[in-house]
Amino acid sequence: MAKTKILFVTHEMSPFLEIIKISEITRQLPQAMQEKGFEIRILMPRFGNINERRNRLHEVIRLSGMNIVVDNNDNPLIIKVASLPAARMQVYFLDNEEYFQRKKIFRDEKGEFFADNNERSLFFCKGALETVKKLGWSPDVVHCHGWFTAMIPAYLKTAYKDDPAFKDAKVMYSLYANEEFGSLSPKYAEMAGQEDMDVAEAANYGDGSYVDMYKGALSFTDVVVYGDEDIHPELKSYIDEKGIRTFIPKGDDDYEGFADLFDEFATADAETESV
Repeated sequence: MAKTKILFVTHEMSPFLEIIKISEITRQLPQAMQEKGFEIRILMPRFGNINERRNRLHEVIRLSGMNIVVDNNDNPLIIKVASLPAARMQVYFLDNEEYFQRKKIFRDEKGEFFADNNERSLFFCKGALETVKKLGWSPDVVHCHGWFTAMIPAYLKTAYKDDPAFKDAKVMYSLYANEEFGSLSPKYAEMAGQEDMDVAEAANYGDGSYVDMYKGALSFTDVVVYGDEDIHPELKSYIDEKGIRTFIPKGDDDYEGFADLFDEFATADAETESV
């Protein structure tokens, strides 16, 4: 039987970038799943404060060279990779000089949320999916972590729904407390709808506030994972109202629970195909 394939997409991961709890979860969970026999891939942005020499990043020429369109502008995408020898894992980094080569991550030196964080997020989300396609790899599950990945569920369920690389993929989204966030403005949805989906579908992301952004993402999500106990109450109410399936791990190291969930998705696909 083929291994279940899991794509982890995150904006932070230990030891490369550590902001909140996400970094540790995205470091340990993929390794635990790999040790249980799952096939995994991990994608994250190559922010400017990630030291290439210390972390031994190098460009993957065969994957680089794509252009990602955001707000009707072509933006070159460079793919780099680093290995975690102790875990036998590789991490793919998406790089772009204009969007990611800054000393700061989400806020400038004055503490202001970057005005183009909406563009940066869209570039990363679309670039991640295009990178997976170029890898020639089809995930059974796409597991998103952090607000920077917020448009991936919508892309998967609209623009990429008939793409052979993703047509059967299920979407999981882990929610966390205390995320570093400002506002993406209504232009987040507007720009996403320019090239890749119907404007009405992108409108689920509302005014780009934290709550609206996640309401948009969760409306395209198959299972919501509670990565923390104190999730925003409006999001909890929205999840209940829409009847979105939830998974509440018994702890951060509830790897058996995650493994059962991932396997369930792959099994469901296999059963559907055999009917």
